[in-house]
Amino acid sequence: MRESVIYQDILEEGKREEALVMIMRLLRRRLVTVEPELEQQIRRLSITQLENLGEALLDFSSPADLVTWLQANNC
Repeated sequence: MRESVIYQDILEEGKREEALVMIMRLLRRRLVTVEPELEQQIRRLSITQLENLGEALLDFSSPADLVTWLQANNC
């Protein structure tokens, strides 16, 4: 069962959802609020993009930094 494509897809989606929850928590802690439009963009990110955002957000000091990152990464 572990080798099945469906199982792997479910596992991958679970990992992406966990990453998304953590990134949103960190962004809210760092920026206090995240505009709904930006949150929708973030929700569409792949797991790799979420991981990259997780690293980048450590340097964010304002919501503009998030907007800039999303634009620079074609999100």
